Order: sequence, then structure tokens, then C-alpha cells
Amino acid sequence: MSTSAVLVPAILPRHIAIIMDGNNRYGKANDLGHGQGHVAGKDALDPIVEYCVNTGIEVLTVFAFSSENWQRPPSEVALLMQLLTSTIHEQMPRMNEYRIRLRFIGDRSQLSESLQTLMADAEEKTAKFDAMTLVIAISYGGQWDIANAAQQLAQQVQAGELKAEDVSEELLGNYVQLADTPAVDMLVRTGGEYRISNFLLWQSAYAELFFTPTLWPNFAAEELASMIAEFAKRQRRFGKTSEQVVIEQQGH
Repeated sequence: MSTSAVLVPAILPRHIAIIMDGNNRYGKANDLGHGQGHVAGKDALDPIVEYCVNTGIEVLTVFAFSSENWQRPPSEVALLMQLLTSTIHEQMPRMNEYRIRLRFIGDRSQLSESLQTLMADAEEKTAKFDAMTLVIAISYGGQWDIANAAQQLAQQVQAGELKAEDVSEELLGNYVQLADTPAVDMLVRTGGEYRISNFLLWQSAYAELFFTPTLWPNFAAEELASMIAEFAKRQRRFGKTSEQVVIEQQGH
């Protein structure tokens, strides 16, 4: 989808995060074989990535596999790991064409060595691309992320490199995943559920939330464009009053 097909709002989110939900329900609704809903979901990512880079979004983070997903049936987990491997292979030509940096967040220790190697190789080969960053969350959980950051700070306190009273929100924020990217401005969940399911809890503290009944394989760039247009209309106050925000905007 080209940017000419959609009017680009003056106010764009810098960082969009998407919980790609509804693959299994899509598969059942369309009488697809076991796991084929996930295959359809994998294919739905491409036009969203292309739309975001063409529109000027800086970071797109997608939730591919959560910490809790390890509890699913072994056959489904194995299929998802296979699809993640395929996704990385298939995304690389697109990353090169659009000069998109590919990154991964999550607990890699639970992943196979081959998948870890593939992820690291993809990150290294795209590290200098600057058109957009595509982040794929694999074996990721927001609570794990915050606990992991706290553990790193605790180790510094234990080593005498840091005082406990020096630990602040700002300092902890430097140790969570994606600390070097803009905070999430817009969090989208497809599939009709109204929760954020332990996704980017710290990074989405002030994100605008968008929920849609559309199942992920049916989610198109046009619907995302409508959400971005709605995002541009919302007043983001970050704890301030509407009047304060208006005055600040007038001062720019």
C-alpha cells in the first residue's frame, strides 16, 4: 500500500506496538488446517510493515510470542517457532529493500540455538539501516522485562557501584528493553480482546490504546491508517490539564 492512498496526519505516532491476536480463531472460522491461522497471520505482517515505513513511523513493535505462550500445546509451540524462523528469513529482503532495522526483544535463553543465531545475524546485518525499526517480541513479557531491569540494578547495588536510593524511574527505564527507542505512543490489539496481556508494560505507560474486533490475518493497512488518524485527534496530556497542553502547543 502506498502512502498516496492515505492522507497522512500531521501528528504521527513515533512508536506503534501491535498485539497480533486472532490467528487461531481466523483458522477455525475459515476451516483451515491445524495451525494454518498462524500461517495467515505471518503473511498479514508484510503490508503493515510497508505501510508504516512509507508513512514515516519510526518504530513498529509486534508481539509474536509471549512468555505465557510456552504453555500452549507443544505442537503449536513448535509450529510457532518454525513460523518465526520463516518470518525472519522472509523479512530480510524487505529489510534490505526498505532499509529497515530488525531487532528482537524477549528472553532468548528459552529459544533454540539456531533461532538465537538467526536473530543475532539478522540484527547485525540490518543494524545500520535507519528508515524504520521493526521489533519482533519473542518469548517476551512485560513483567519479565521490568524484573530483568531491576535485577541488573540490584547487581550494581550489591557490587557497590550504585546506592539503593539512586534507583529512580528514569534509571530503571534505562535498563528495560527498547530503552533507546521512543516510548510507545500507540498500542493496537486486534481480535476483539480488551487487555494488553503483559506487553510492553513499562514502555506503554502513556500509550493511546486501540482495540479492534478484526482478527489479525484480516487486519489491513487501511484500518491502521484510520487508527493513526484518530490518534492525531486525541489530546495527550501526560498528567497535565487540557489548558496546559493547549498553551504548550501554542508556544511551539
